[in-house]
Amino acid sequence: MRADRLVSLVLLLRQRGHLTAATLARELEVSTRTVLRDIEALSAAGVPVYAERGRHGGFALLPGFQTELTGLNHDEAIALLAAGSGRGEQVFGLGSALASAMRKVAGALPESHRATASDAAQRFLIDPETDLLSRRLATEEVPATTMSEVRRAVLAGRKLRIHYAAADQTPQWRTVDPIGLVTVRDRGYLLATRSGTERTYRLSRVLAAEELPEPAQRPNRVDLDRIWRERCAQFLSGGDQITALVRVNPARREDLVSTALAVRAEDPDADGWLRLEVTFQDSRHAEWALWQLTTDAEALAPQSLRTSLRDSAAAIAARYGAPT
Repeated sequence: MRADRLVSLVLLLRQRGHLTAATLARELEVSTRTVLRDIEALSAAGVPVYAERGRHGGFALLPGFQTELTGLNHDEAIALLAAGSGRGEQVFGLGSALASAMRKVAGALPESHRATASDAAQRFLIDPETDLLSRRLATEEVPATTMSEVRRAVLAGRKLRIHYAAADQTPQWRTVDPIGLVTVRDRGYLLATRSGTERTYRLSRVLAAEELPEPAQRPNRVDLDRIWRERCAQFLSGGDQITALVRVNPARREDLVSTALAVRAEDPDADGWLRLEVTFQDSRHAEWALWQLTTDAEALAPQSLRTSLRDSAAAIAARYGAPT
C-alpha cells in the first residue's frame, strides 16, 4: 500500500538522515521514479522533506521533525507495548530504557490507536515471576553498574576488564575483547575472546567490570546467532557429559527436555511412552533430573545410571520403611 510506503520513507529519512533516491528505491523495493513521486506527495502533505542538489545530493528532513507512527496498525502497536512487559530486558540492565522507549512509542501512536492499544496490551502477561505452582522463576541479577560497563564496552568496541568468578574457582581479574551479549531463558552471557581464544562468560558471575580505553580486537561485523550455535556445539562436545537412553511418559517429556543439555534422538515406544537419547552435564546432573520425574521416567542406559538410581531409591525406601 502506498500509505505504508510513505511512512517507511519518512522513517528511513528520520533514522538515517540524508539518503539518495537510488538508496531509497533500493530500501523500499520500488523505482527511483516512484520515490520521486512519493517525495512530491510528502511535500504536498506538509512533511518538511527537502532535496539537496549535486553529485552527492539526495533527500532529508528538516532537523527536529516529529511525526506520529501512523504506519503502525492496531496489532503492531499492541505487539510493541506487550513486548515491554517481558523480563528479558532486565538481563542486560535495560529495563528503565525500555520503559522510556515504550512511553515514547505510546505517545507517538495515532490518537485512534493510543487508548485501545494501551488497554489491549494490559490483557497480555509475558514471563511472570512465578508459574502456576507459585514457584519463582530464577532470574539472574547483575549489578546495574557492572552491566552498564559491560554494555558500554560491547557497543563501543573497547577492551573490558572483568572480575570473574568461574565455577569452583577463586574470582580473578581478566581482560577480554567483547563481541556481543546473548540472553537465553533469563540468563545472560558475554561472548568474547581472550588472547585470541574464544570465551563465554556468564553475566551473573561477573562481580565487577571496567571499560578500558583500548580498542577491542574484533571484526567489524558479527553474526551472533552463528557464533552462539558454534559455542553451544563446542560445549556439548566437551567435559564429563553423559548421554542417557530414557523412557518417559509423554506428559513429562517437557520436564525432562528442559533439564537436559540436548536431545540427540527421540522415538515412540511400544506402550505409548517416548524413548529419548538425552545429554546431561554429568552423571550427578542425570541422576537429579530423572529423580524429579519419579515413576514417569526410566533410565535404560548406561547401566551405571540405573544402578545409581536404584541405590538411591533403596536408601530412601529403607529410611521410610522403618517405624519412627
